[in-house]
Amino acid sequence: MQLGQIWFYSLLSVFLISLISFIGVFTFRIKGQRLKKVLIYFVSFSAGALFGDVFIHLLPEVVEEQGFGLNIGIGVLVGIVLFFILEKFVHWQHCHVPEEKGHVHPFTYSILVGDALHNFIDGLIIGASYLVSVPAGVATTLAVALHEIPQEIGDFGVLIHGGFSKGKALMLNFLSALTAVLGVIVALALSGMIESISLILVPIAAGGFIYIAGSDLIPELHKHSEKFGESLGHLIVFILGILVMGLLLLLEI
Repeated sequence: MQLGQIWFYSLLSVFLISLISFIGVFTFRIKGQRLKKVLIYFVSFSAGALFGDVFIHLLPEVVEEQGFGLNIGIGVLVGIVLFFILEKFVHWQHCHVPEEKGHVHPFTYSILVGDALHNFIDGLIIGASYLVSVPAGVATTLAVALHEIPQEIGDFGVLIHGGFSKGKALMLNFLSALTAVLGVIVALALSGMIESISLILVPIAAGGFIYIAGSDLIPELHKHSEKFGESLGHLIVFILGILVMGLLLLLEI
């Protein structure tokens, strides 16, 4: 296949993947008070999906490529520290501006940055797959699409729960998804270095997701656990998020 066709198919694929970020539009029919009750379950699902993504997909894939060495551990720690610094900076910014009604919680920015990095890596993977062959590129695009659907649903719910309006949450989710386009451009322009780039970024993304799920989303769930039934519901949806990520392994067989 000619290089121009590879660029076309790769960019078309990641653009279609980016459109999945608009899946939150299906919540627009849900009324305000009812939506608030539903959103905490999105947060729970997102926490499970993030942990599942880290320990079922991201880390196993990179360990399979190069084994579990000190570099993997350092990469994960770098991701945790980077997101800790990011959140501290956002908290500091919030402390120096008047708090308004409907203010946005700092953890939403961590979600956006983490998702942007993850989508960038997806773009790297899709671009690299099309360099192998069209069927490989299409198969990878399908796998990424099915992987993104549950994550985007969870991310949208977290952004709304964190204070964004539905419209702004959709737009920011879409802009975050567009980093996949940048990933494809990097993959095709630097095809010889793609494996090295991916092996560096994947542990950092994993560390970021561990930080977001563990220090932001789960504590948020504890704030809404007054009743046993609610807590049980959160646990079930949390496990469901993990299971969905596990079921996606069937696509890799």
